[in-house]
Amino acid sequence: MNAGTSQRVELAIGGMTCASCAARVERKLNKVDGVSATVNYATEKAQVDFPAAVSVDDLVGVVESAGYTAEPPQPDEDAEQADGLRIRLVVSAALAVPVIVLAMVPAWQFTYWQWVSLALAAPVVTWGAWPFHRPAWTNFRHGAATMDTLISLGVAAATLWSLYALLFGTAGTPGMRHGFELTMERGSGAGNLYLEVAAGVTTFLLAGRYFEARSKRRSGAALRALLELGAKDVAVLEGGVESRVPIGDLKVGDEFVVRPGEKIATDGVVIDGGSAVDLSMLTGEALPVEVTAGDVVVGGTVDVGGRLVVRATRIGADTRLAQMARLVEDAQNGKARVQRLADRVSAVFVPVVIALAVGTLGFWLGAGSGADAAFTAAVAVLIIACPCALGLATPTALLVGTGRGAQLGILIKGPEVLESTREVDTVVLDKTGTVTAGKMSLTDLYGADETDVLRLAAAVEHASEHPIARAIVEAAQERLGDLPPVERFRNVEGLGVLGEVEGKTVLAGRTSLLEQHGITLGEEFSQAKTAAEERGATAVVVAWDGEARGVVVVADTVKPTSKQAVKELRALGLRPVLLTGDNTGSAKAVAAEVGIDEVVAEVLPADKVEVVKRLQAEGRVVAMVGDGVNDAAALAQADLGLSMGTGTDAAIEAGDLTLVRGDLRAAVDAIRLSRRTLATIKGNLFWAFAYNVAALPLAALGLLNPMIAGAAMAFSSVFVVTNSLRLRRFARAA
Repeated sequence: MNAGTSQRVELAIGGMTCASCAARVERKLNKVDGVSATVNYATEKAQVDFPAAVSVDDLVGVVESAGYTAEPPQPDEDAEQADGLRIRLVVSAALAVPVIVLAMVPAWQFTYWQWVSLALAAPVVTWGAWPFHRPAWTNFRHGAATMDTLISLGVAAATLWSLYALLFGTAGTPGMRHGFELTMERGSGAGNLYLEVAAGVTTFLLAGRYFEARSKRRSGAALRALLELGAKDVAVLEGGVESRVPIGDLKVGDEFVVRPGEKIATDGVVIDGGSAVDLSMLTGEALPVEVTAGDVVVGGTVDVGGRLVVRATRIGADTRLAQMARLVEDAQNGKARVQRLADRVSAVFVPVVIALAVGTLGFWLGAGSGADAAFTAAVAVLIIACPCALGLATPTALLVGTGRGAQLGILIKGPEVLESTREVDTVVLDKTGTVTAGKMSLTDLYGADETDVLRLAAAVEHASEHPIARAIVEAAQERLGDLPPVERFRNVEGLGVLGEVEGKTVLAGRTSLLEQHGITLGEEFSQAKTAAEERGATAVVVAWDGEARGVVVVADTVKPTSKQAVKELRALGLRPVLLTGDNTGSAKAVAAEVGIDEVVAEVLPADKVEVVKRLQAEGRVVAMVGDGVNDAAALAQADLGLSMGTGTDAAIEAGDLTLVRGDLRAAVDAIRLSRRTLATIKGNLFWAFAYNVAALPLAALGLLNPMIAGAAMAFSSVFVVTNSLRLRRFARAA
């Protein structure tokens, strides 16, 4: 919480079951003078800015007065919720299946089967349906109605009417059977059971709620993945003596040691030593940066060269890594809340159904049809309106769609991420690791004898751990096999390496390394070096026996499929934009190679977020494809985040869709599959509501025989499942 006249707090909101709940909490908080609140249903968090005159306890009280809970976020809360729903789902499914089978197969209806069904269904409709009953009661006390209200009423009505039929009607008599008289006539329901409806609806809707909770469980994982990138302990240097201490004990001004391969513990300034530092998690640039005394280094980046002594300048929440975590969090909280069709309609549908049930009861009582017939018709209205098919509409399409996606290397995190795919018109592509391989590799060789140039350069580079050196060595070993040994190897920090190979003194590195030894590069090699650097590549000059012999060029190469992927993205109506922390020359060269016109280069993580925000402010709906920690905040800010599964955990968790294959064409398939899945969900919801709307008048007229109701409900569910299964035929673009 920040000090000053305006403070900020984040509250974990409990008890929300749909987007309308989040809207209600937000309205309540914003009614308090000076308070500005944003409630995110997906993450179940409220970000609240409030004046000094208002306390956190006041805010909690406002939320509780609306019928919900509020407290500081607990890291394991989402996991506990998902685990609890999973247990309810498994138990409810095990008990509900025999209830449904007994009701639907008359040949299996043994003597007293109805009482066995009651015993099996009772835990399902009480304990299993508790996640629906509790919010329904809370909403009732505050004069509100949601889909939970309708679910709870429908389950309760079906259960209570079944109890009435068993205890006071004819349904409890030995040898009772569910017949298949598909006739439409008014009459008493005293001999009819609806236990399979109550247990089945509860189980189906629990499945939908569980998959939703499992999706929301991942919402905070991006922040955890970012924070886990930092070092856990650090070698502090005091009086020339190193001591290992937890990172939390490090103070500003402390000096600490970083060895090759270790993470830099916190932001600081190098006071001794020199090395190459891998900044890809921060900038996305594949090429490590050389640092020496006086240079600034960032916590979480990796020392890939020599030993460094660093003086800490920022720790804890002030570090760049912590700032990036806040960027991700702010972007997630700022996302537009997705309101599913079922929730939007519920504000009208639920009160109308309740009013229709009450009106039906009053009408038939007034018409003198008798209490049994009147209650049968009223209960039929509630039962037929209970959203059994609605409960299947989203989870079945999502399960089939995500299953097919997994086969194609696409992981869809939840139904709420699908809604933006249809409207996306701009796709922002990170360069390094997304369009390109994210790894240095040999691209060109110049010299009179290219084989000798590569062989001797690789031999002397073999003793170096620098990524450029590794790229040269790997290329030489792949082409030439074993390399000759090197003697008297020496690493000249920031310039290159030298050593004796086969009796020759070989130098490999920058032009200045050759100049130190009185060697000039020459016109031909100078032109080759300049041309390579203009397109963003790195040129390593090679010399031996006092003469420049060649140039080895390494670069982050474009993936073979990227050009085709960009073409297919355009075919989907998307406008590609290349966004990178790399230099402008390299970015433009890559963009030209794959066919992208719009390039934004040399941007930091915060700038990437701003670029996405700027595009959104222009009215564009933005998809972002990235793979690095530096992309995490932009992935969260984008309307649709697609993270490459070959990238970092932070990027994967911040994205809405994960592309396991690391192939940019998977982004094309992901958008196509998401759009198809969303269209299937919308179609399922339409037909589920259409079924309810068409059947309600029949129920109100008292013409809905229980078997017709059961058959119609079964048909609507079968239709929804069959429609969803069509997604299994989804294929990759040719």
